[in-house]
Amino acid sequence: MTPLTTQQLAETARTYCFPNYGDRDLAIVSGKGCRVRDAEGNEYLDFLGGIAVNSLGHCHPAVVEAIRAQAAELIHCSNLYLIDPYVRLAERLCRETGMKKAFFCNSGTEATEAAMKLARRWAANTRGDGHATIIAFEGSFHGRTYGSMSATWNKKVREGFGTALSGVRFANFNDLESVDAAWGEDVCAVLVETVQGEGGVNPASHAFLTGLRERCSRADALLMIDEIQCGMGRCGYPFAYQGGHVQPDVVLAAKALGGGLPLGGVLAGEKACDVFQPGTHGSTFGGNPVACAAALAVCDIVFDPDFLEAVGEKGCHFWGGLGGLQREFPELIKTIRGLGLMIGMELTRPGAEIVKIARRHGLLINCTADKVLRFLPPLTVEQSDIDEAVEKLHAALKEFEAQANV
Repeated sequence: MTPLTTQQLAETARTYCFPNYGDRDLAIVSGKGCRVRDAEGNEYLDFLGGIAVNSLGHCHPAVVEAIRAQAAELIHCSNLYLIDPYVRLAERLCRETGMKKAFFCNSGTEATEAAMKLARRWAANTRGDGHATIIAFEGSFHGRTYGSMSATWNKKVREGFGTALSGVRFANFNDLESVDAAWGEDVCAVLVETVQGEGGVNPASHAFLTGLRERCSRADALLMIDEIQCGMGRCGYPFAYQGGHVQPDVVLAAKALGGGLPLGGVLAGEKACDVFQPGTHGSTFGGNPVACAAALAVCDIVFDPDFLEAVGEKGCHFWGGLGGLQREFPELIKTIRGLGLMIGMELTRPGAEIVKIARRHGLLINCTADKVLRFLPPLTVEQSDIDEAVEKLHAALKEFEAQANV
């Protein structure tokens, strides 16, 4: 096919694609490591990573080879049959997390849906009807289908779609007193992100996660931890909750799990691992052989202790560079927070314009929760790439400040 220009792609998209992503004027056509190129050949340093999907950068050789080899053998056959990569991946993830069994789907949203169904089915089996309430949190984001949307705090995600799924009650994040106020005998589970991504890169405190674990154990409810964005090595551990030594009953995974291919997973511990019996839940494409083969290649790399230690070191290096910017722009940068290579820079003003300026300087980032610049570079990023990103961000902040003072 003859390559299209950015303008041609934009015009065609406006004609034939739903406008739910807004007007886009950047066409990425290739990538290698932490760098991508657009349709005109311009290069960018990618510190968004497909929103935490490309944890090994673009087109990592091990992932590419795993995809190529599996695609040559079997692309799809359905879950009516045993699928070798599916079974191997389930075993690998259960061993890493201490969970007992796994279910695979196609995305984080589907993983949330499955987990919510799992919790309610478990409660119905063990406690009878009337115990179907799930506690979620302000600032949360768990997806955009009806179930996951109902557990997502952002009202923009929920507005205009009619009645949300009933039985979801919100409490304040990092606030155990608020959890106690929301609790009742009808609660079957708590659904929480170890680090809220879309909510502004807010890490859960150790005391908060420990308190949730204690309350779930005491009330015989499931603690379900959403690691869709912060898991798979992103925070310096196989899964971020492991840094706090809290054992959940259910773990949700996706994004980086598939190495760039659509894949989500739900891991369940002893309490709930046998809830889904034949006919209770399924997915036509879930655990696709090619996606699972890619995931196994990702696991081989990101679960290596030396690799994870390097992620922590890179996070500290990046944090140091951003700290220097905070000292230079104290009126603009309010705080820096996060874990590992999942970092947010909270501003005193909306940050969407800085994202645009940074792109002109060759740096791809995004802004979430209106005022938080979010950084999700590949875990394979080099310290020299981090230094370059800090330089580009510095130039963008100076330009932003100059515009504000005009």
